[in-house]
Amino acid sequence: MIKSMTGYGIASFDTGNTKYTVEIKSLNSKFLELSLRLPKMFSEKEFQLRNDCSRQIERGKVNLSINTEQANSKVKAAGIDATLLKHYLTQLQQVSTELGQPADNLLQLALGLPEVVKYDEETVSDEEWKIVEDTFKQAMAAFQQFRKDEGDTLEKDVKYRIGIILENLRLVEIEEPKRVPVIRERLNQFLGEAVGREAIDQNRFEQELIYYIDKLDITEEKIRLKTHCDYFIETLQNADANGKKLGFISQEIGREINTLGSKANDANIQKLVVGMKEELEKIKEQLLNVL
Repeated sequence: MIKSMTGYGIASFDTGNTKYTVEIKSLNSKFLELSLRLPKMFSEKEFQLRNDCSRQIERGKVNLSINTEQANSKVKAAGIDATLLKHYLTQLQQVSTELGQPADNLLQLALGLPEVVKYDEETVSDEEWKIVEDTFKQAMAAFQQFRKDEGDTLEKDVKYRIGIILENLRLVEIEEPKRVPVIRERLNQFLGEAVGREAIDQNRFEQELIYYIDKLDITEEKIRLKTHCDYFIETLQNADANGKKLGFISQEIGREINTLGSKANDANIQKLVVGMKEELEKIKEQLLNVL
């Protein structure tokens, strides 16, 4: 069972006064690249969210956003430190008198000085965070289900392509026995034209032919290719299947296909090998998106 690194999940909860929305999106990546967009009031929860995402998502380029919408927007009133304001204003008036400068707009200037106007920091209550946390869990569940569904589609596709490789291997086994008579006739004809048929030592010819054909034997490659393909399918069905492991197996499949093609020395087998390579490349492209 495999999962896709591409995923999407969204969940919302409306309390009547506030609507909380959590959205998770991901694309394929070799590592976990996590980007969070949170309201300031939830900034202290960022570490917890990152840990949860790292544990559950594992890999991918992930964007997590939390949005809040107030039903009745209220501007939070700012507080004024009257004592500090008076202190600043008195000092400004004294400096203005000493320098003989106009005393216009001293109040406006004093209001802009540090710590005179104070805004209440936004904080999140335990009740609010519980709502957001539950909404996050719902979004994560939807996200994981999306990944699983995409993984099921990927699994069907790569299984289909492994099936084509195995079918081509079956056709190679049908074509393989035809090689020996063709090679024998080709060499016999070449020697006949080169030295004349009457000068050919048939015993020596047969010995050399056996040696030559042994060099072109593809039995081991066929067995290993079949074994790797079976192991690929078995790994797909494991609960702990992962894209990296499947990628390593696909590399081994590629090595056997290449060796088989280089030793085949037959046009029909070469065509089948090209078909295998084409399907294997498509499999590798799909594995790039497997978790």
